[in-house]
Amino acid sequence: MRFSKMFIPTLRESPSEAEAVSHMFMLRAGYARQLAAGLYIYLPLAWRVIRRINKIIREEMEAIGAQEISMPALHPAEIWQKTGRWFDIGEEMFRLKDRNSRDMCLGMTHEEIVTWLASMEIRSYRDLPQVWYQIQSKFRDEARPKSGILRTREFLMKDSYSFDKDETGLEENYQKHAEAYQRIFSRCGLIFYQVDSDPGMMGGAGAHEFMSPSPAGEDDIALCDNCGYAANTELAKSVSNPQPSFAGKQPEDLEDVPTPEKRTVAEVSEFLGISPSFFIKSLIMIGKEGPFFALLRGDQELHEKKLQRIIGEFRPAQRDEVKNITGVEAGFIGPAGSRLKKIADISLKDGVYVSGANKNGFHTKGIKAGVHFQAEWHDIHTAKNSDRCFKCGSAIRVEKAIEIGNIFKLGIKYSKPLKAVYLDENGKENPVVMGSYGIGPARIAAAAVEQNNDADGIIWPQSIAPFDAEIIPLNIENKEVLRAAELFYNDLKSENLEVLIDDRDVRPGVKFKDADLLGIPWQIIIGERNLKDGFVELKSRKTKKSERLEIPETMRRLKEVYGRR
Repeated sequence: MRFSKMFIPTLRESPSEAEAVSHMFMLRAGYARQLAAGLYIYLPLAWRVIRRINKIIREEMEAIGAQEISMPALHPAEIWQKTGRWFDIGEEMFRLKDRNSRDMCLGMTHEEIVTWLASMEIRSYRDLPQVWYQIQSKFRDEARPKSGILRTREFLMKDSYSFDKDETGLEENYQKHAEAYQRIFSRCGLIFYQVDSDPGMMGGAGAHEFMSPSPAGEDDIALCDNCGYAANTELAKSVSNPQPSFAGKQPEDLEDVPTPEKRTVAEVSEFLGISPSFFIKSLIMIGKEGPFFALLRGDQELHEKKLQRIIGEFRPAQRDEVKNITGVEAGFIGPAGSRLKKIADISLKDGVYVSGANKNGFHTKGIKAGVHFQAEWHDIHTAKNSDRCFKCGSAIRVEKAIEIGNIFKLGIKYSKPLKAVYLDENGKENPVVMGSYGIGPARIAAAAVEQNNDADGIIWPQSIAPFDAEIIPLNIENKEVLRAAELFYNDLKSENLEVLIDDRDVRPGVKFKDADLLGIPWQIIIGERNLKDGFVELKSRKTKKSERLEIPETMRRLKEVYGRR
């Protein structure tokens, strides 16, 4: 392709709305443009990247026996109503009515539709297993779309679905997908982790996410470098560090101490000279069955999704509600003597603690679980850096990450209500056992930019770059320079390499800046002086190292890097 003929609207300044690095560079380098909040147009360069990613995805999906299909993006409501998700999913779903006032929606995902298809077509155990996949647009009415193409309201997804006779078959297909995903992300040049995750609205018996570490990530993942444990903090288990030595005498009996106007753990800890780890953080929550305590160690934070899986929907009580429920001002409440239901973090089972005395202006020392209060025990704290791994005891670390893929063991969650059944060898009817597997091609592209950039622009991994090499003739008015550039262009194309030639009549500095901004892996720089001696300059965008090579050697080097395609 010729730069002068391509639509590459580069920008010299970073747009004010750009937040993530990938957002900034994809706008500046002319890869994408924003139509509205959460809606993006992929320009020619970006679409070339997406096509390369999709090619890798298709190759790996077909290698595990998956067959590509295409399903509608517009869905009738009744299929979603049968599984209950029409009612469970809130405002994230785009709902509409057709001209006949029939309820419809835009597909957030396709479990319902593919299960309906299976219910129509699968009859016998001889029809199983099946794996079907598609690469198609999905729609989610995000409340706060942000970070460019990382969190949008319309997005491209590869979603595949497995259908098996039993859990053994599901496990086999699940592992095939996990291995295929690892190959896909490795081929795309990403650093990534496979982590335990919460099935969420998808449901099912288990799930994993594939996470690409990046400061722009909206998820936190807990990692143990010693034993390999990895999990989203939504369900990551960790052991809090041991408490430091108690500074003062640790009372065996309850003792109320005055703490005037000291309400928070931090305030009372400083006032009494005691580490926050010796405090019970007492939070009043309002659930469907009324108010209850959520109890944590003072140096911990509540993970709301962990608590939600235990208690269902809830919300924090307001200050006036706390006083109405307990008769005590917020900041002085505690579990001892209270009749409210208590859900406590497992770290509080042992030890002696300080908490609110249930009277204004006082806290109580000497509180012990099982002696002064009873509770349901769960892991409800958020894993944090320096916590200990629950498996091996080593320190864990927490990183921000971008979710680039996920896999779910759905079981019979969808096949049962939608009657996707088969007859086994004995003529008995059984529900099909399903798995669901998603990848975001645009998220792969964004994650690649997040992990591969410098102050000058993008540094694409070779496998997904929009072009393999960019030819930069420094003076197109010089016939020898232009002829050499054309020879390179045609020769590399004959080797099935994708090549961009910057044939614009602009200053060399402009060409160099744009080349670095675009991030194409190799630059072939052709100047008059070098060309007179039969040399050109081959520059790696990644290392920034340039080599002065003879023309045949330059050709050989690039062919060696990429191999014949």
